[in-house]
Amino acid sequence: MCAEVSPGPDNSRTSEAGAGWVCQRPGTFNDLLPERVAGFSWRRPSVLWRSRNDVIARLFGDPVDAIRRRCVAALRERGTPAAFTVHRSAAEFSFALLGDTGEGDRSQYAVVPPLLHAAAGTDFMIIASDVIYPTGDAGEYPEKFFRPYRDYPAPIYAVPGNHDWYDGLRGFLHVFCDLDADCSPPPWRGALSFLPRLLWRHSGEVDRRALAEARGLYRGAPGQQGGQPGPYWAIDTPALRVIGIDTGITGVLDRDQGRWLREVSGGPKPKLLVTGKPLYVDDDHRPGPIRGGGTVDEIVQDPAHNFVAAIGGDIHNYQRYPKRTGDDRTIQYIVSGGGGAFMHATHTIPRTRVVAEDEFRCYPLRGDSLSRYSKLYGRWLRLPKLFELTPEEATAAVRHRLDIKPGRGYDGPEPSRRARFVAAVLGVPRDGRRRPRFLRFPVHRVPQRFRSELADWDRPPFFKSFLRLDVTESQLRIRCYAATGCGDHETAPPCEDEVTIPLR
Repeated sequence: MCAEVSPGPDNSRTSEAGAGWVCQRPGTFNDLLPERVAGFSWRRPSVLWRSRNDVIARLFGDPVDAIRRRCVAALRERGTPAAFTVHRSAAEFSFALLGDTGEGDRSQYAVVPPLLHAAAGTDFMIIASDVIYPTGDAGEYPEKFFRPYRDYPAPIYAVPGNHDWYDGLRGFLHVFCDLDADCSPPPWRGALSFLPRLLWRHSGEVDRRALAEARGLYRGAPGQQGGQPGPYWAIDTPALRVIGIDTGITGVLDRDQGRWLREVSGGPKPKLLVTGKPLYVDDDHRPGPIRGGGTVDEIVQDPAHNFVAAIGGDIHNYQRYPKRTGDDRTIQYIVSGGGGAFMHATHTIPRTRVVAEDEFRCYPLRGDSLSRYSKLYGRWLRLPKLFELTPEEATAAVRHRLDIKPGRGYDGPEPSRRARFVAAVLGVPRDGRRRPRFLRFPVHRVPQRFRSELADWDRPPFFKSFLRLDVTESQLRIRCYAATGCGDHETAPPCEDEVTIPLR
């Protein structure tokens, strides 16, 4: 139940069928799946244990900076230019962008057919955060990266997410930068330093032969090779500079990367930032600290740098905040993390304050998000008659609690007491105020490692999404496409949002 956009082809804002609630035929993505799809659940103790580096980094200190410095030094010794920049001569080009892709299950493969249709003719693709779940292991790239995108004919670049760093970024660096680096953390100091040394999950060995075979089998064509210069990089073109940053595990940039970002952001050329952590998300400002002082968003908002948009992954849905700056510019802050992993709820987003509610966009609509989660909780708690809400019932409950315009033009009666109860316990704020955590069920703010059935499913509608960006000398056009998992939407995926940004 985000603000309305102008009517267009059938999408979630015009009908339930456009949202994927009514599927006339199954998606062909099922034909793309491997013969055996490995089960993936965050409730498994083995998965939690493999993901433990996130907790260790936050409790005992994040070793990412030191590991990254060693990797960057190795890349520069190999001859990689210090600017970490790829130059493209075409002033007009297009690219696809999607974030948080690599669970390797049905929800990831459901994105592939609509992506191949909507991204036809694009010059490259960018993955913004978390290429591989749960721990970025090199051994999982064949089935979670090379195989799903084997039919995408152009290069793929990426910025790493926190999950890619759980193996010290070793798999990511090998696949994207052809670097097998020393990913061991530096020694911790202090009275309890033995704990992180004992508990830290070290990266495994890289099977270069297996990865080479997978690349040759699935993405071996010359046009598919990109040559990414490092974990952070820039793609420079005559009309726009695209800058990708590595936000590590905790979202903090080290001094060297912060210095590089300031340098590569200089000059009047329009720029677009791609980051593993969004700067505005869930009606909250997360500016991105840089060690030694300053923030990523200070660099983005500096008028001398001329950023027009900042796109981040990590949160698994689509959000857009057109934020006006003090010098009368508008920067589009976008979340694009719906590329394949489980869906983060949008119904927990309060009535927006960082921008006017009628300017805010999200996918799925808040009402669709609440309806989908109500069905999950109804099944999980075995109380379907109590919890399950239709999309119209859920939309009415969201409208009641947030006092915002209903999605899809629903204009029904006031929600029932049952619908209001479900909305309250599943985290819909009242009148834009955030409810105390102990008064709501763990829907959105529950840590990812505990979500499992609570926030994942294998049947349409999936509510996944991806972006297509088209650049000319005078404008940047950004479109958000839905991946519902329905066969009806694979060749003509619904366009859920669109914005055109002048570059002159």
